[in-house]
Amino acid sequence: MNRQIEKLKRQLTEIAEVVNSFQSEAVQVRVVDRLLDEIMEIERVDTAEGSEIFNNRNRRLRVANDTENYQTQGRKKPGATKVLNQLLLSDYFKTPHSISSIASYCKEKFDSEFKTSELSGILLKLAKENKLKRERSNENNRFEYVVV
Repeated sequence: MNRQIEKLKRQLTEIAEVVNSFQSEAVQVRVVDRLLDEIMEIERVDTAEGSEIFNNRNRRLRVANDTENYQTQGRKKPGATKVLNQLLLSDYFKTPHSISSIASYCKEKFDSEFKTSELSGILLKLAKENKLKRERSNENNRFEYVVV
C-alpha cells in the first residue's frame, strides 16, 4: 500500500504543471479527478488476482477477482430524473398519472423505488418547462401529470 502511495505521489508531481496551468480551480479538480480515475482503472487491470484495491471513487475496498460482485455494486440504478425522462419519451404520459402511480410504475418497470417527494420536484420542473401539464384531479383533488 505504501508503494502505491509513493507511485501516486510521483504521478501527481509529473502532472502538477499541466493541472496548475488551468486558471479555474474547478477545472483543476475535474482534471485531477479524471486522471486519478484513469490511473486507478489501469492499476485495477494491472493488479494481480485476489489483491485488494480501491474502486474508481476510492470509497470501498473490493477484491480484484470478485468481478461479479463488483459489477453489481458498481453499477447504479438510473436516478429519478433519468427514469422520468425515459417515461416522457415513451407513451406513458399520454394518460394522466398521479405521483404515487408514477412511483409504483417506476418500481414495477424499472426496479427503482422512488419516494413521491423525490419525484415531485422533477415533475414540477418538467411542468414548468412545458414538457408535462400539471392538472388537479376532480376525483381525489391531487395533481396528475400528462404530456402537453
